[in-house]
Amino acid sequence: MAGTYLEMDRMTTSSVPSSSYDGEAPSMIPIMEIVASAADIEGDSDGGEDASIIDFLKPLILDDRTVYDLAYRFSKTFKDVAANSLEQFFPTAVTRLPTGQETGHYLAAYVGLSYLRVAFIDLLGSSVPAARVHSNDVVASPRVRRTLEKAWPIEERLKKDNAKGLFAWIGDRVAEVVADSLEPQGSSSPPSVDMGISFCFPIKQGNLNEAILMPTGKGFAINSDLNLREALLDGYERHIRRANHESAADAKRLRRTLPTLRVVAITNDTVGTLASLAYSVPSLPNSKAVMGLIVGSGCNATILMSMDALNEKKTLPVRANQPDASEVLVSTEWTLRDSSRPLLELRIASDWDNTLTMRSSRPGFQPLEYMVGGRYIGELVRIIAHDYFKTVCGIPDEALPVAIIEPYRLTTDLLSLTIASVSLTKKDLASELQTKLPPHQSTAEWTWTEESAGILRTIAATVQNRSAAIAAAATTGLLACTGHIHLRSLEELASAAPTPTKEATSFLQPSDLRSPEELVVGFSGGVIQHYPMYKQHVQRYIDQVLLRGGPQDGGKSIFLREASDGGVIGVGVLAGTTKGRIETITGAGMKSVEHKNDPQS
Repeated sequence: MAGTYLEMDRMTTSSVPSSSYDGEAPSMIPIMEIVASAADIEGDSDGGEDASIIDFLKPLILDDRTVYDLAYRFSKTFKDVAANSLEQFFPTAVTRLPTGQETGHYLAAYVGLSYLRVAFIDLLGSSVPAARVHSNDVVASPRVRRTLEKAWPIEERLKKDNAKGLFAWIGDRVAEVVADSLEPQGSSSPPSVDMGISFCFPIKQGNLNEAILMPTGKGFAINSDLNLREALLDGYERHIRRANHESAADAKRLRRTLPTLRVVAITNDTVGTLASLAYSVPSLPNSKAVMGLIVGSGCNATILMSMDALNEKKTLPVRANQPDASEVLVSTEWTLRDSSRPLLELRIASDWDNTLTMRSSRPGFQPLEYMVGGRYIGELVRIIAHDYFKTVCGIPDEALPVAIIEPYRLTTDLLSLTIASVSLTKKDLASELQTKLPPHQSTAEWTWTEESAGILRTIAATVQNRSAAIAAAATTGLLACTGHIHLRSLEELASAAPTPTKEATSFLQPSDLRSPEELVVGFSGGVIQHYPMYKQHVQRYIDQVLLRGGPQDGGKSIFLREASDGGVIGVGVLAGTTKGRIETITGAGMKSVEHKNDPQS
């Protein structure tokens, strides 16, 4: 399969099966405001929607009080899970963030849910200025240069294949990029290439260059005890040894010229996102990168935590290799059941959510991801739309589009690119849907109209706004759990000084909440990067949670910054942090590492 050379970092995180997607304060975007904003986008609406759809969607609406309470409960739950659970909040092998001084030439790869990306990364260090944050909050770093980047879709057959088949394919693709990099230089080649690789899977590790796969709901048929470094090296060296798809001359050339591969850094995409941001925007007295956030096909976060805040059993490998470490980057895997308790306590899930969960491959496994991740958003919108069109409008299944009837036929890609498009009026949208979601061919009883297109758009907007609210609550909850900010319970707030009323604060804009001390959250993922207004809604919810919680020590504020493609750049940066400390790693057999007392084995 031929790869595609990439010039820009705008590839979205794809989802499975087919979607791309890692006192009253100001109100939390109530449903009337959602409907009004959709009308404003179109410019041709009377500004209202049928009251039936507004009432119908009320189970999805989270008011500002609930979102704050959710954030507070997340903060307490995360602290408990970090200290007691052996299944979440796993420490990585990273005990300090990059400084921005790292330099070197590294091969980097990212194994996402739907794409494999491989590129060479040049870290230029302090020889060039640090990144400046543009007006659209995208971090563009002159300290990182990418060359010879290629990408390939990961076919479903590879996901369902055994680990050896998948990693043989990954190894072949890595070897292809390495070989291409050598051709302009003639027959000479370096003796070895230092490589970092990141995964969208949850992993556990004691060393930066070793990782074991944890149980995953990502749709890959991979054993949970797989040693990822050895699997990758076996795939790469298989290509050199056998070169199954090359001519005899090409096979001889590859065996002669391909250098040894040294895997010096392994991580997940969330850690890579934070590493990329920290390298590009080094900490200043009034601003520092504190957290990495992925909202794409799935959702995850990483943050530095005190070693003492984590269960001792989880930190043993890190303490053995880095005994002086006091902090460690933690991959939260916060979508899993234990971390999602506040969603259950506050009864956030609607009947539609429960339907989606029960039909999933692992019911109840990832409650937060079912409500936030792009892998499921399209399906949730489909379930709601089908319910509304059938029960409220009385439209029979045989008249509705197949994509509204059959599971996972309505994709998050279509929601983002078409249904939520700011350039399409309702009339335009109805025309687009008639082509992309045609009614059943056997009947002419129903067709897309401006009204039905507007209903679908309102459903999608409501689902995405709730997703943004939950992502913001989890983000602020994690920052409170680690002591970066302080949140009080609703009872404590009620007994304290009155919270500013909506009337008293309605003039405030997000810029009014800016302060000298900024906590920067690097984000990546197809949903938060590319879904219209999603990032802005998350930022707005974060601002309002802080406003309701009252003044923070030092006037702290939280800001989202796009760390585009941290899965590739970030792991290249982490490879740079190992310079001079990694011994040569050569051939490996396909085997698993046993951890007899590990609850994940």
